Amino acid sequence: MKESIKLILSSVRQYKKYALITPIFMIIEVLLETLLPFVMSMLIDTIEKITDVNDIMTTYNYDKFNISVSVFGLIMVLILITFGSLFSGIMGGRYAAKASVGMAANLRGDLYRKIQSFSFANIDKFSASSLITRMTTDISYVQMSFQMMIRIVIRAPLMMIFASIMAFVTGGSLAWIFIGLVVVTGLGLFFVVKGAMKIFRRVFKRFDKLNQSVQENVNGIRVVKAYVREDYEKDKFNKASDEITYDFVKGEKIVALNGPIMNTAIHVSNVLVIAIGSYIIATSVEGIQRKPDGSIEILFGSLTIGQMSSLITYGIQILTSVMMISMIMVMLVLSIESVRRIGEVLKEEPSIVNPENPIYEVKNGDITFNNVRFKYKPEAEKNTLENINLTVKSGQFIGILGTTGSGKTSVINLISRLYDVSEGEVLVGDHNVKDYDLVSLRDAVAVVLQKNVLFSGTIESNLKWGDINASEEEMKKACTIAQAQEFIDTFKDGYKTRVEEGGNNFSGGQKQRLCIARAILKKPKVLILDDSTSAVDTKTDRLIRKALKEDLPEMTKIVIAQRISSIEDADQIIIMEDGHINAIGTSEELLKNNPIYQEIYHTQNRVGGNE
Repeated sequence: MKESIKLILSSVRQYKKYALITPIFMIIEVLLETLLPFVMSMLIDTIEKITDVNDIMTTYNYDKFNISVSVFGLIMVLILITFGSLFSGIMGGRYAAKASVGMAANLRGDLYRKIQSFSFANIDKFSASSLITRMTTDISYVQMSFQMMIRIVIRAPLMMIFASIMAFVTGGSLAWIFIGLVVVTGLGLFFVVKGAMKIFRRVFKRFDKLNQSVQENVNGIRVVKAYVREDYEKDKFNKASDEITYDFVKGEKIVALNGPIMNTAIHVSNVLVIAIGSYIIATSVEGIQRKPDGSIEILFGSLTIGQMSSLITYGIQILTSVMMISMIMVMLVLSIESVRRIGEVLKEEPSIVNPENPIYEVKNGDITFNNVRFKYKPEAEKNTLENINLTVKSGQFIGILGTTGSGKTSVINLISRLYDVSEGEVLVGDHNVKDYDLVSLRDAVAVVLQKNVLFSGTIESNLKWGDINASEEEMKKACTIAQAQEFIDTFKDGYKTRVEEGGNNFSGGQKQRLCIARAILKKPKVLILDDSTSAVDTKTDRLIRKALKEDLPEMTKIVIAQRISSIEDADQIIIMEDGHINAIGTSEELLKNNPIYQEIYHTQNRVGGNE
């Protein structure tokens, strides 16, 4: 936890001066607020003296001028203290807001950049919905708690301490009433906070579940509607939402006890101070005596009305501070859980990093697998890939075929080092992929994954993910190879055509072709298509393969496909089975001697798989 707190506080950075100035204004505000009742008591007692003097003016020759001057002076002091406290409070709030909002902005950026540095293995450790919750809800709690730390956490304890000191200075032993009530009230609030803590800890997991429900529904809205599952999704969302509501209501009910406990304590303290204070004042011996210089002095008992009034105010300040401290505890519990969750991400070290002296140039598209074993988690009992040995020459067209879960995607993920091998080595361009600079390697190995993703913007902005400086001529060439130019020409705005979030205004085949064009624009040494033509018709699929061979002869092409027609003319076809390479050969060779290929081939041709 200490490390997590340290990491989060490092996000304060340029806002550190605001975070340091805020407590100074809080200290000034507390000092002035605790001084205010004391000066007020002096003013009340001075006014009382004037009243008493008026009653005895016929007996004593006494000039009220000095007392009147004192009253005016005390009023001016009160005004200065009030405005000083107001100014300190405003400035403290202003600087606290700057510090907390700035810290949250930096923390959000740090968290986002950290996630961007993660490998697939790191991302697999955290669900997408959980990462979203950490970047939104958790950071909001941390922001509020940080603002509270530099304001209320400073103000509340100091207020309790200073008000207690002033209560003893003003009322003597009568101030023990507040100390006793603080102990009793503190115990009550402790149990309230303890009960609320358990409930609020559960809330964050509920938020993850809710965000997951929303994310899945939005991403899969077409599937939801196609299967008429709207009611099911609504019920799932409502259940997650109701769980959060239930926990929050239950927690808030417990926290709501703070108010009645504090109000009762304040009323009890007021009654006791007034009752005991009134008795002391009423039984005190008062008198008037003449001084040697002829002036008179009014004698009061051990407690004055002004002092009793200030005691009541100090009691409210002390007990209110106790309540504020209890609320701080609740908020800190929420933020501690958020700090832990954010710290988990910030402390997570990318499992794939650059070597000390990386290679920045991939010379060719040669690929070699030497005795490769791989599993997604170290603790997994079984390897996902077992004893993979493979050699691919630059410029070859390689097809990969196999049943679901056979390890096809796992193989190509190792080439661009999206994951690292557990054993063995993968070579690209005659060098181990671990020796390359990650950016250089991934620029040289373009992967079009199974899930085709387009980003909101335009066709042009999406294509330029491949090459930000690509000219229109280069984009047209890439789109022509990917058979995308044909439908782009039908759009009024051409490459300026708007792409909605996720590319939802394009068909599956159009998205696949745009993603292939985007990858081609990178001018990679190796192009990997992971079932990336599944949504296009066989004619377009054939045209794409033909264009790749003719226009990009030096580029190594690796295609994972479910249709044999997509890889039938490959230089080599790799048959994957249960994480092993079952066979390697051309279509003709495999058709003669490989049962798996024979079964797939005959099944697809029998049902019209090539049509």
